[in-house]
Amino acid sequence: MGETGLRKRGADPRSTHGKEPKTTNLQKEVGLISGICVIVGTIIGSGIFISPKSVLSNAEIVGPSLLIWAACGILSTLGALCFAELGTMITKSGGEHPYLMEAFGPIPAYLFSWTSLTVMKPSSFAIICLSFSEYVCAPFYSGCKPPEVAVKCLAAAAILVIMIVNALSVRLGSYVQNVFTAAKLVIVAIIIIAGLVLLAQGNTKNFENSFEGTQVSVGAISLAFYNGLWAYDGWNQLNYITEELRNPFRNLPLAIVIGIPLVTVCYILINVSYFTVMTPTELLQSQAVAMTFGDRVLYPASWVVPLFVAFSTIGAANGTCFTTGRLVYVAAREGHMLQVLSYISVRRLTPAPAIIFCGIMATIYVIPGDINSLVNYFSFAAWLFYGLTTAGLIVMRVTRKDLERPIKVPIIIPILVTVISVVLVVAPIISQPAWEYLYCAIFILSGLIFYFIFVHYKFGWAQKISKPVTMYLQMLMEVVPPEKDPE
Repeated sequence: MGETGLRKRGADPRSTHGKEPKTTNLQKEVGLISGICVIVGTIIGSGIFISPKSVLSNAEIVGPSLLIWAACGILSTLGALCFAELGTMITKSGGEHPYLMEAFGPIPAYLFSWTSLTVMKPSSFAIICLSFSEYVCAPFYSGCKPPEVAVKCLAAAAILVIMIVNALSVRLGSYVQNVFTAAKLVIVAIIIIAGLVLLAQGNTKNFENSFEGTQVSVGAISLAFYNGLWAYDGWNQLNYITEELRNPFRNLPLAIVIGIPLVTVCYILINVSYFTVMTPTELLQSQAVAMTFGDRVLYPASWVVPLFVAFSTIGAANGTCFTTGRLVYVAAREGHMLQVLSYISVRRLTPAPAIIFCGIMATIYVIPGDINSLVNYFSFAAWLFYGLTTAGLIVMRVTRKDLERPIKVPIIIPILVTVISVVLVVAPIISQPAWEYLYCAIFILSGLIFYFIFVHYKFGWAQKISKPVTMYLQMLMEVVPPEKDPE
């Protein structure tokens, strides 16, 4: 089926976008408010309702636990400032992919997209949807753990709904994000206000001698950081949709400066609220920390907690799908994935094939369903590439002096983020070696096999397989390669 014929159908006045003379490309639909909602809405998901247990189990006592939450927020802010410089210097969607491509060439960029799209992003999407499912199922199985089958089926259903919403419309996906961000700020405000009231009433027992007996190893601190930083994951999400951001030179850094400090303050206050009603031991024994808090403080209205936590997690899942689809799209546009994944829906002007791919991969990750092992696996690989990307910023200060930099952070910031990233990657391996780290490294490097077969050498037999698949999917989904905007 010819691309011209499909494009003409897109111009039909009966089609969704036929009344507007738009190119078949991603449109600039995301403003400042929506940008802040993408950051806040993606960061505040399931992490703050799960990770307090994991952070505390590694930090052991209250004082270091709260310090780690604050330090994670500061590190996320510093990393986001580095990404603000990169995003305004290289105004392409796809997050780290275009930055690694510009700094180090195609191989690191390919390994990032290979690891992200087969492990990091779909596992993160799956983790959030599993958390959503656990909180929704919990009220129906009071006093016992919900059946795994019910949890996994509901998580898969959530992935399907989110995938459909984002494939239908960029604007609809953005509206959904804004609504769920507002909803999650309601539950955050409820927990914080209730905690502050209890604190004012003298519930400070758990904060007395909060640093006494601190004996934490470097490896334990690194694992605590992993779990804390997973709750902050999403600080770089706006860089994945730079091409759809209105006035990115202004809105990208502004959304970062407003969004991440807001999340940091909320996270610290939420943890303080938890400790006003739970001892460290009780918090570690809780199946769902936020629900335990609600049962003790908000009863008989404790049902609002699982309801709004479900809103929070589904909003984060929507943001993850929204941004991950753009990474798939950019990687395919650069020839690093199947070509059809870079195509745009003629009628909807969304990267529908890329979004569907994200949904399928996330559904596969729902099957094992072990959240803690997925978090460790995800964090190890994520900070490896965060460090490589900030190192790329340092390299480009020397190799690409010609690039315009509307924002230029002090050089000490990318150096500090790079060093911390190296520590986060290396410390757990040295102090608590585990096979999963070796498997992760082998898996990342195994991407080189696919790179040389499908990207570098482009063997004829691989092209013979991919070409008919691309043509069939193009006709099935009514998608075409993206056009360049007219000058």
